[in-house]
Amino acid sequence: MSNDEKTIQPLRAPLAGSTRVPGDKSISHRAVLFSAMAEGTSRVFGVLDSEDVRASIRAVQALGARVSLEKQLDGSLAGGITGWGGRGPQQPEEPIDCGNSGTTARLLMGIIAPWDIRVTLTGDESLCRRPMRRIAAPLMKMGVRFEPDGQETLPMTVVGNPRLEAISYEAPMASAQLKTAVILAGAYAQGTTVLREPAPSRNHTELMLPEYGVETVAGECTASVTGPHVLQASEVQVPGDPSSAAFLACAALMKPGSAVQIEDVSLNRARTGWVEVLERMGADVSTQVTGHSGKEPYGILSARYTESLRGCDVPARKIASMVDEIPVLSLLAAHARGVTVFRDVSELRVKETDRLAAIIDGLTALGISAWTHGDDLFIEGQPGFEAPEGIAFDSLGDHRLAMTWALVGLTGSVPVTVRRFGSVAVSYPRFLEDMEGLVR
Repeated sequence: MSNDEKTIQPLRAPLAGSTRVPGDKSISHRAVLFSAMAEGTSRVFGVLDSEDVRASIRAVQALGARVSLEKQLDGSLAGGITGWGGRGPQQPEEPIDCGNSGTTARLLMGIIAPWDIRVTLTGDESLCRRPMRRIAAPLMKMGVRFEPDGQETLPMTVVGNPRLEAISYEAPMASAQLKTAVILAGAYAQGTTVLREPAPSRNHTELMLPEYGVETVAGECTASVTGPHVLQASEVQVPGDPSSAAFLACAALMKPGSAVQIEDVSLNRARTGWVEVLERMGADVSTQVTGHSGKEPYGILSARYTESLRGCDVPARKIASMVDEIPVLSLLAAHARGVTVFRDVSELRVKETDRLAAIIDGLTALGISAWTHGDDLFIEGQPGFEAPEGIAFDSLGDHRLAMTWALVGLTGSVPVTVRRFGSVAVSYPRFLEDMEGLVR
């Protein structure tokens, strides 16, 4: 991960006008991976060109898919992906490096599961610290082996099994990556695989698999698939990423005089929990669905500067739908009157870095009281606070933290320094350019 340092200058004027954000990262991963699994050539459009998605592209190429994606004028990727279909993926010549992408590594475990191959998965230093046993556990019940036995983190070797057994599984946590890995393996197992989770998680897999000819049953906390199936080629248009949109919306809420519209952004309810939090804080935000890509709704997200925000309580069952937005929501909470509580955010400890500790450290440097009690995060807002001169943040190589701390400088009155700012390339390479493009 880049060790670069960036000085972020305050925006010279309010944010105004309309813009688009890059393609949704979660949907882009799935478009690449599902197309690689499918029989025939899929056409994909609006795919996010980022380090994480590139890791998925390299991975499926190593497994035998043919990828012909070209850079478009808007910076996205589009083109064809010819999958391995019923013949299955090829045995790769060497370990597959997933970079910093947990989605790539975890979904590959389910993709490799039903085939007679052995694949070693590895990644960068950060990814090799993240928990993988949560994915391996249900897949082992289906008949997949992992080596070394009992390994908790990458690198680990997935030993596929062409005779997978369908399972009914009670997931210990709400995780779209865990759910997807099990459903992808279950699509090739004999019988019906069911996964239940304690709270709703992202449902892109359940919405997208039918586009590839695999019917799924999706409930609020339940997903199931009946196999065996072979995915069939499809056409996918990736909408804008609501997680990226959150940073532009929060910037507008904090920068006096601002009013922005973000167009063609995914408005999947499993991804817009953070908008509900903004509404509860009294923010001037709204959404309007204008169309659908397959079963994925997309539309316009509007945000206008809001002088008076109030703290609120965010329940645990909502956290899975906004776990990537909690860093920027925490910064907004610092501007609100009263205390904001995010309940049961333990998952933040095992993201790209310990985001929970990093949020508290960053807010403390700003003079904001932030603390944990158990797994709950508390932030006591201080409306009108100003960042101290010369303040510097370390993103710790985490793209969400890099953008969050950049907003302190962009929407404030003094420059801030963000170390390892280059990590934004993981999900939003043009973040600063898009922010500057909204200044009128």
